[in-house]
Amino acid sequence: MNMRPLLLAALLLAAGCGRVVPRPETPPPVEPVEQPAPQPQPLPQPTPPPLPTPPPPATAIEAGVTAGPPLQIDAATAERLWRAFRITCPALVARQDASGLTSQADWRPLCDESASLATPEAMAAFFRTRFELARIGDGAAFATGYYEPEIRGSRVRVPGYDVPVYAKPPDLLEADPATGARGRGRLDAAGAFVPYYERAEIEAGVLAGRGLEIAWAADPADLFFLQIQGSGRLRLPDGNVMRIGYAGQNGREYTAIGRLLRERALVEPPVTMQRIREWMSADPEGGRALMRENRSYVFFRELTGPGPLGALDRPVTPRVSVAADPRFVPLGAPVLLREMSDPRADGLWVAQDTGGAIRGANRFDTFWGAGEEAATIAGGMQARGRAWLLLPRGTVERIRAGAPPPPR
Repeated sequence: MNMRPLLLAALLLAAGCGRVVPRPETPPPVEPVEQPAPQPQPLPQPTPPPLPTPPPPATAIEAGVTAGPPLQIDAATAERLWRAFRITCPALVARQDASGLTSQADWRPLCDESASLATPEAMAAFFRTRFELARIGDGAAFATGYYEPEIRGSRVRVPGYDVPVYAKPPDLLEADPATGARGRGRLDAAGAFVPYYERAEIEAGVLAGRGLEIAWAADPADLFFLQIQGSGRLRLPDGNVMRIGYAGQNGREYTAIGRLLRERALVEPPVTMQRIREWMSADPEGGRALMRENRSYVFFRELTGPGPLGALDRPVTPRVSVAADPRFVPLGAPVLLREMSDPRADGLWVAQDTGGAIRGANRFDTFWGAGEEAATIAGGMQARGRAWLLLPRGTVERIRAGAPPPPR
């Protein structure tokens, strides 16, 4: 038997079944990697407290005074300005200027000279040559408006007239009698000087029965807004008019209720007096509560002469008189407003009044008189622009040199 085929078959079978599988190679050893030492994490740093806000300037001198452009004035404007200036000259030469800008000696020759002017052209030349424009701080002005409101009132309490209009109480003091420290208040039962009653207490009747009622109003909101204006007219049941003016204030802080309505998103801006009245009419209870958040309260006296009267106890003139902060504007001095966002506020005015909300440099309240048109203009006036004061010529140079005002 031929064995070669069998041997060949056996060899092929062995080759198919006996394939050698290579052994896997041993991987090279892994060198250890040196890990960096953990670094300490920085501790969170506390947020530094905000830097303290510097207090606002207290007077015009602190705010800074710079010279303005030459004054341009026409004859008709000069005549209106001259008439208002003549009204307040007696105060300019008699009272101390709280702004520190001027003294009575600065104004006396100007007041004497102004008395002899006879024509509008001479008046225009007087203001151009004897005055200079001065900017206080950055000169950025904000002007609102006020007017002489007329509300329903009665001299005696009758049905429908139940809101007292109070005279200034005799126990409202201007200073602490023990220390002489200025500030309105009263003496309590123990003899301590304490703040005077606030609006809510007065409206609740704390002054009732003391004979302080000089009249009675028909509507509490009407009287509230008359207090904000500072003076006004009472239309009596028989058709006659009783004019009342500012006699004093309780010394409590003034809070603008329009600002409260805006911050609480209760009235859409612009928040005008008309919109405030509409909101209060729609929510009488909310209106009463809102008014009491303004703790300031104004007392009145009857006016029997021309009026209304400003802070200088002189009549104010529609579209000429303006209220200002006496720490920044000499009361009685002319003021120029320019580039106002409401052009009705543009022009020359005379600072003849003050106001509880009129605080700071270049803050003004323009007077528009009486009647429906005056109420509409004043109620919507919120104008921004530029302001300059008209000061006796040479004042700015003297201030820049650090010299004091001339003696009285």
